[in-house]
Amino acid sequence: MRHRMFRSAVLFVTALMAICAVAQTPASTSSTTTRDAPTSAQVARPRICLALSGGGARGYAHLGVLKELEALHVPVDCIAGTSMGAVVGALYASGMTADEIERALADRNLGDIAFDRDARSALPESSREDELMYPIGVPMGFGGGKVKFPNGLVQGNQFMALLRTLTGRYPADIDFDRLPIAFRAVATDLESGERVVLHNGSLPLAVRASMAVPGLFAPVKLGERTLIDGGTSSNLPIDVAREMGADVVIAVDIGTQLKRADQLDSMAAVTSQMVRLMMMRNVIAQKASLRAGDILLEPALGKLSFTDFSVIQPAVLAGQEAAVQQRGRLGALSLDAGQYAAWRAGLPHDAALPVDTRIARIEVTTGSGLSGRHVEKALKLKPGDVYDAAAVENALNELARRDGLESVTQTLTGPPGERVLQVQANEKSWGPNFLLFGLGLSTNFDGDGAFSLQIGHRLPWITQSGLSWRNDVVLGSRVLGMRTELRQPVFGEVFLAPYASIRRSDLNLYDDNNAKERPLLIYTQQDMRVGLDLGVPLGNRGEGRVGIARVHTSYQARSSILTATQDANGDASVTTRSLSLGSTSQTVANASVKIDQLDDAVFPRHGFHLNTLVSMGLGNSQASYDIAYGRALWAGSAGAFSMNAALEAGGPFAGNRNSSWQFGLGGFQHLSAYSQDQFSGPYILYGRLTGLAQISRDGAGPLRGVFAGVSLESGNVWETSRQFARGPWLSSGSVFLGAVTAIGPVYFGVAAAGGGVHNVYFQLGNRF
Repeated sequence: MRHRMFRSAVLFVTALMAICAVAQTPASTSSTTTRDAPTSAQVARPRICLALSGGGARGYAHLGVLKELEALHVPVDCIAGTSMGAVVGALYASGMTADEIERALADRNLGDIAFDRDARSALPESSREDELMYPIGVPMGFGGGKVKFPNGLVQGNQFMALLRTLTGRYPADIDFDRLPIAFRAVATDLESGERVVLHNGSLPLAVRASMAVPGLFAPVKLGERTLIDGGTSSNLPIDVAREMGADVVIAVDIGTQLKRADQLDSMAAVTSQMVRLMMMRNVIAQKASLRAGDILLEPALGKLSFTDFSVIQPAVLAGQEAAVQQRGRLGALSLDAGQYAAWRAGLPHDAALPVDTRIARIEVTTGSGLSGRHVEKALKLKPGDVYDAAAVENALNELARRDGLESVTQTLTGPPGERVLQVQANEKSWGPNFLLFGLGLSTNFDGDGAFSLQIGHRLPWITQSGLSWRNDVVLGSRVLGMRTELRQPVFGEVFLAPYASIRRSDLNLYDDNNAKERPLLIYTQQDMRVGLDLGVPLGNRGEGRVGIARVHTSYQARSSILTATQDANGDASVTTRSLSLGSTSQTVANASVKIDQLDDAVFPRHGFHLNTLVSMGLGNSQASYDIAYGRALWAGSAGAFSMNAALEAGGPFAGNRNSSWQFGLGGFQHLSAYSQDQFSGPYILYGRLTGLAQISRDGAGPLRGVFAGVSLESGNVWETSRQFARGPWLSSGSVFLGAVTAIGPVYFGVAAAGGGVHNVYFQLGNRF
């Protein structure tokens, strides 16, 4: 009798606790209400919730844990996630299985997605040109009387696009309790430091806010709040899972371990350690709240970095192994196959949008310059069309790439039959004027060298019709130049481009191509142009132009010709005489084609680059500007090895010896064994074959990639068309090391040619 009374009391208390857990109102900065009354099957087992921590790419371990839970038939009733834990948790809560999530992520280059790296071939030609000219990748702008920088190195556009594509079946005003598995994302208020638990609205936006790592990913504006990564306030949200009604919490901590003091050898390392210390405090407090029935998993991720987004499998396996080690305790929570299948089949999917959901209205919001009609046209949608989240995302991504926008977001809200597609297009916040920088330096350590500083200015969207302004300045020891250009779209992407430019460059004239002697003459070529081009984009491949310009070219000696003479006694002496080189002017018609499909502007592994120009003088018999010129580069690769071939040719097609063009040859990757622009003439033919071995790639330090290379070169310049391509030929070979750095490519090598000519060179910046 006493035994029966005791058992009845236990059952009564257990039932009372279950009812209280369901009815409990959680304490949080946002509402965290749970589902309606549980079914009888749910009352018969504990409510199991996951608490998934942040840790960047180490968060792939969460997938391994989920795969093992599925194998053990452990049901998951709710998920609270921070940062990368919110990413994996949201996808799982939306109804995807662990295998489906893994396949979706493995099919993409997550390193490029995480850091907003577009395939170079997908960028507009103007962006590829800027990448070649201005390799210093520090975004900078000015406006309102002050210099501006982005509020994060990464805007997270591609990551948001991935989330919206994978979760596009849910509207942007959903209660996260209505997902197949109840979900919460944890973020931090940037102004107050307060923890914010996100429980409704746009699922992708909530996840993006949760993983806005300060300094790396830009903060997210959500309502009246500006949110950053939840790891700073609650990196392992065990209490949030408890507030969701959890009877059992399975907590997965994938945080990076602290380093010893002797390992903190840089400012970046110290900063990273400080962030870890801040996160560890709240993680320790959360772990202390674990109860006897809860389970803590800590995957052994070793040295796997926070930013190793391209590495999935090792982290997944580490997560699985951590769960396997707790298989006994996890197995006590499992259901038999039939019960698990019934549980999974019973997950609610009623909040998902029907496949035939139609858009009732489109609302576009833009900044001050960008035209809303321009955005609407890019969408290629009209009211009444079926909503396809992936198709809309692709159109917005193309718009953001083409127009250089900071972000373009989409949300679908409203009741059935009244769905509104809202699009927010944001111009870069560090504008409206943008600055670009490039640096060049070359030397052979024998007194011959050159340096240059390139500065670019871009002002897009001066008017809503798309008028933009581009300025480029080169300040160098051998080259001074400036070009200013306006671009006005006239038909779609076809544009008119009035421009003006001036360029001064120094050329050396050697005696019989002898680099061992002083130049006989140093002269300056100055080219001034005012013109108008009609530009036609060739899809994402390149750009074609035709135009007319007034050109004035002049040559002026900077030194006198050195002449060797002998006096009556036969003694040698050196005298000088001045030389006037003159000038020429003409109206010129131009046609050019640029195609750039290289995957990398510095060390290409595949693709090709083509730049051609034909110029013809009008209304003048001198034919000084009748020039045809072209250069091309092809690249291919196999494994860590790649090869590229370059070809350059040009000259007056009218056979005119008094051409206004003088081509230079000599220097790094342009007959490397010889001095910079040692040879000059109106005709040029040059070829190069380069082999590269990739030593390291995508490093996080000052050297982001290191390559070893060897090149073979041959070519020459000639004075007449009869000599062109008929020899003599100059050849050069070189061996070099190259690296990708934050200030551009760097090369160090040695080169040799016939006749004992050799060169040791250092080069900062691209040549081709």
